[in-house]
Order: sequence, then structure tokens, then C-alpha cells
Amino acid sequence: MKNSQTIKRVLSYTRPYRGSMIAAFAGAVFYVLFTLLGPVLTGLAIDQIFEPGRVNFQGIFYALLALGGTVLAAAASQWVMSVATRKISSLAAKDLRQQAFEKINVVPLKFIDRHSHGDIISRMVNDADAVSEGLLQGLTQLFPGIATILGTLVVMLVLHPLIALVVVLVTPLSIFFAGFVAKRTAHLFRQQSAAQGRLSGYINEMVSGQQIVKSFGYEKECMEEFDQISQVLFDSGLKSVFYSSVTNPGTRFVNSIVYAAVGVIGSLTVVGGGFSIGRLFAFLTYANQYTKPFNEVTGVLTQLQSAVASADRLFALIDEPAEPQDGPDALAPESCEGRVEADQVCFSYRPDVPLIEDFNLEVRPGQRIAIVGPTGCGKTTLINLLMRFYEVNSGAISVDGVDINRLKRNSLRRLYGMVLQETWLKNATVRENIAYGKPDATDAEIQEAARAAYAHSFIKRLPMGYDTVITPGGGNLSAGQKQLLCIARIMLCQPDILILDEATSSIDTRTEMLIQRAFEKLMQGRTSFVVAHRLSTIQSADRILVMKAGQIIEQGTHTSLLEQDGFYAKLYYSQFAVE
Repeated sequence: MKNSQTIKRVLSYTRPYRGSMIAAFAGAVFYVLFTLLGPVLTGLAIDQIFEPGRVNFQGIFYALLALGGTVLAAAASQWVMSVATRKISSLAAKDLRQQAFEKINVVPLKFIDRHSHGDIISRMVNDADAVSEGLLQGLTQLFPGIATILGTLVVMLVLHPLIALVVVLVTPLSIFFAGFVAKRTAHLFRQQSAAQGRLSGYINEMVSGQQIVKSFGYEKECMEEFDQISQVLFDSGLKSVFYSSVTNPGTRFVNSIVYAAVGVIGSLTVVGGGFSIGRLFAFLTYANQYTKPFNEVTGVLTQLQSAVASADRLFALIDEPAEPQDGPDALAPESCEGRVEADQVCFSYRPDVPLIEDFNLEVRPGQRIAIVGPTGCGKTTLINLLMRFYEVNSGAISVDGVDINRLKRNSLRRLYGMVLQETWLKNATVRENIAYGKPDATDAEIQEAARAAYAHSFIKRLPMGYDTVITPGGGNLSAGQKQLLCIARIMLCQPDILILDEATSSIDTRTEMLIQRAFEKLMQGRTSFVVAHRLSTIQSADRILVMKAGQIIEQGTHTSLLEQDGFYAKLYYSQFAVE
């Protein structure tokens, strides 16, 4: 039942391409018609041989000439059908992949956080290709198959109704056999697709972390873990292919019985004078053509089941709930003063593990707020809530007195400029990466932002300067250089509120001093949130929030917090005190 629903849904993606569907169907019909003429013409040629010495060579010549024409016409029709079905399957897979990628951009961030990135990539690449190939095979067999079955059935009924009835009654046995096997192997193909996704995710994880793998000497354990996942894929793949491969020999056995029955009954009919040898040849050929679609469908059954399993994984992604739509009366401010308030905010990633409870905060415009605390205390979570990457469970966060739930998400996020500890640069030129948040920026603006971030000098030393293409993952840049480009990207946008989450962690001490000066200039008059582990970078903050277990346990200036001799003082002296 589930498989039939999946197939119907996949076929719904072919509806926009009705023109190609009509061309494919027409090509299939003409291909079958010309193919059906072949046995008739061959039978006519055979019947021109009456007995030794009595052969109508002229009749044979015309029959063979007509046969050659039908073969060429059938080939041309098959070409039209193949081109049309390939176009349909490719475009349908393209739409599937497009819809899946669009969903990636609208699902809540928690979906991305909870799923292996390699598995998501596998769904959009490998699974989409499997659906495309399965759809191609299905359409290629579907159109000519239906036309062949109907056409040959009509011709056989005209030639000899009794023998045609034998063919019709015996052939369905092959369908029942194929369906019986297919129902019992569907779960194996789902296991195979899931294992392929896990393997892609593991490979992606190990390749991106290869430096850590080598530095810890983890190669052997890494290989053992890979072998385990690979073995699961091998076992499920082998079982699914093995059991599915039984269907084709089984259906061929049934169809051979059909062919033998037609041969025996037809021969007796010829002996009785009710059939000519040429008509018997034609009938045997039609019986073979009638059973051929059943053989072909069962021959590609493995691929079709794999495509269905892949489609299920793609549809699971496409059906994932998107972020709630902005309300019709949602506001879209282009700027703000920077007053941020949190009123009794509660949030947890899991209902059974509380994190932030009854959190309150009031930030005046232009204030510089530093957030410190041990790992896992909720610093980055607070940033995610401010940006509405995650929704609060209860309470409210407001900007300039307006609840952020009343603001359009894109408008809210444009108010913020964020530099994270983990850098992200796309495979494009340096210029395009800096202008990512402001695509219409001029070259002068881009260079000015790069100078403000102290990135201009190293950019000019690159092979093609601002036109240097950054490789995927930024492999041709150092960690510090990548961070400088991310900072330049924010310098260009000039946002109203800044969020710096360990923004200088990958930069050397000298460059960090320069960046701090740039940030000082950038933060003038702007509300700023600075998440930091190195407390030396936040001593000039207007207010320092000390968090522990999702709560603000201390707050004040650097000097006042040291005077309190509390948790912050212990953190500070643990970094700077000398015994």
C-alpha cells in the first residue's frame, strides 16, 4: 500500500511535462504497431514458399521490403520514445531535488542539527538519481509494455481465439509471482537506502575531520567503523538484489510454458488444416511479444524497488514541517535602535532536559553585552533564540519593544550581523564572499570593508587578489584568513546589532589586537553581544552576563565582578593568575 502511494506521488511529478508524455506515448504506440507488423510480414513471406520448386520470389521480395520499412519506422519511434522518457525522468528528478533543496532552506535549524549532513546530501544526490533512473525504466517499460500487451492480444484473438485464451490465462501467474517476491523484499531496499545515507554521512564526517583522525592515530578505529557500516550496506544490498533476481527467472519459466503450449496447440491446429505454417510462426512471435513486457518489468524490478525506497527518503525530507509562516500582519523593520529585552524566557532542546528557565534580560541601545560562562551553560543557545533560529518554549524576546514573533524572520535577522567561531565561505571569489550579505556592493565598498577588517593586505597577496576563487571549505586559506573574510563580510553590511561568538578565536595575537580595534569602531553606537571564553577580550564591555546552567548568576562590569569575588572572578583568575 505504501509503495503504491509512493509511486503515485512520483508519477505526479511528470504532470507538468504532458507534451513529452504524449510524445513518449505516441512513440510507444507507433513502435508497437510497426513491431506487430513484423511477424505478419514474415509469415506472409513464409507462406510464399508452397513446396519445392514453387516459390513466389516476387512476393517474398515485397514482403521483406515492407519488413525493412517497418523495422526502420519502429527504430525511429523507439528513439522518440527514449528521448521523451529520458527528458521526463530527468526533469522530474530535477524538480524533486529542487523541492528538497528548497525545504532545506525553510526547515527549522533543529532539523539540520539533528541529522547527519552527509545523509541529507545523499538524499538529494544519490536518492534523486535512483528515482530518476527508476522512473526512466518504469516509463520505458510502461508505455510500450501496455501497448504491446493490448496490441498482441487483439491480433492473437483475431488469429485464433482459443490459443489466445490459453496465453491470457497462464501469463498472469508470472505477475502474481513477481508481486509475491516484491512485497517481501521492499523492506530490504529501504534498509539499503538508509545504510547508504549513513555511509555517506560517515565519509563526509571523516573526510572533513581527517586532520583530527590522523593527529589522534584513529585510522584503524575509523576503518573498523567504516567496515561495520559498509557491511550493513553490503548485506542489505546483497539480500535485496538476490531475492529480487529470483523474479525474472520465475516469470521466464512461466512464459516458456506459455510459449510451449502455443507451439503444441498451434502445431496440432496446422496438422488439422486450421492454420498455415506462416500464421503459426506469427502467432508464436506474438505470444513471445505478449509475455516480453512481463519479463522486462520483473527484470528491472530491483531498480524500481530501489527507486521507491529512495523516493520514500526524499519525501520524508520534503514533508518535514517548515518554519511557521510569518503572520499576515508581521512587521518588517529595516532598522532598529537596538533595545533588546528577554522576559521570563524558558527553552530546552529536549523536554526532559531543562536548559534556560525564567531568563530575564534588558539591554539598552548601544550597550556592549558580554556573555561568559562554562561550556554548555546556554551562551550560544541564547544567540540562537535572539536570531529566532529556535523558538522559545515560553516567555518573550523583544527588539525595540516589539515581540520578535511579530517580526518577519528575514527582517529580524537582517538587523543582526553575526560572526561565528566556525567560519563558512562558499566556493566563489573573495569578492563574492565578502559581498554575500550585500550583493550590490561596489568594489570600493568591498575593499573598504576588507581594510577595516585588516584583510586587504593578505587578499592582495593572493594569486588573483579579490578575484581569487576560494576552494570548497576554504582549503586554500588559513583559519585566520577565513575568519578575517567573515569579519569583512559583517563590516560591509553595517548591521544595527552585532553578535560576536568567539569571533577572534582563530586569529593570532597581533591580528586580534587589530581586529579588536576594528570591532571597537564597528560597535560604536550599536548594541553588541559578545560571547567569549578569553576574558581579556571583554574587559571593556558595558555589562558582563555570567551564565551557569541557563541562568544569569552574576552581572556587572569587569571591575565590579572582580570585586564581588564570585564565579566570574574565579573564571578570570583561572586564566590570568600566576601562583
